[in-house]
This record gives sequence, C-alpha cells and structure tokens, in this order.
Amino acid sequence: MKTKRIKIIYWIATIVFALLILMDGIGGVTRAEAGQEVLRHLGYPMYALTIFGIAKLLAAVAILQDRFTTIKEWAYAGLAFNFIGAFASRAFAGDNGMLLVFPLIILGIMFLVYYAWKRYERYKPANI
Repeated sequence: MKTKRIKIIYWIATIVFALLILMDGIGGVTRAEAGQEVLRHLGYPMYALTIFGIAKLLAAVAILQDRFTTIKEWAYAGLAFNFIGAFASRAFAGDNGMLLVFPLIILGIMFLVYYAWKRYERYKPANI
C-alpha cells in the first residue's frame, strides 16, 4: 500500500474515532442524563461520570497528537481498559444483546484505528 494511502486511511480513521471519544467525554463532563442512567443502572457513583469524561477528553487529544508516541500508546491502553470494563460491568449487571456487545464493537474499531496508526508509523518518512 502506498504511503499516501496509508496516511489518508490513518488520519480519517483516527479523526472519526477521536471525535466519538471526544463526544462521549463531553457527555461525561457535562453529566448527560443518558450517562447518569447508565451509571445508576451499573451501580457506579455519579462522580465517576466526570472522571471518565475527563479521561476520554484527554485520550482524544492524545490520539490526535503525533509527537508523543508513549502518551498515545497509554491513551489506547486506557481506552481498551475502559471498553473491556464497560463490557464486564454490563455482563455483571445482567445486560444482554447490544448493550453487552456494543463496548466490544467499539473496542474492535479502536484496534483497527490502532493498527492503522502502527502501519502509518512504519511507513512514515523519518524526517516528519
């Protein structure tokens, strides 16, 4: 695959994924009603919504920046823990269907974005 094509795929996937995480983070920080309902259902305290929201905002910024690769790796790892934790919380709460599978779908999308980043890093010119 050509370097330019890899770069385009990487940036489109990254921007779309980061926007989704950014919107979820804003919902957490503003304590959107939908988020409050989920936390009540799962039995978490309301202040966790703000903590998760801030973490997601920081993760979105870390994923979009291209200078500090270790921070970007940590952001991806933190999001992976978040989605795995969401799946486990839903499972322990007795949820099923899409409520249970949705975090795994988002985790899969995140892995595709991560793969695109690693592929981009491999072919990126050294002088960028």
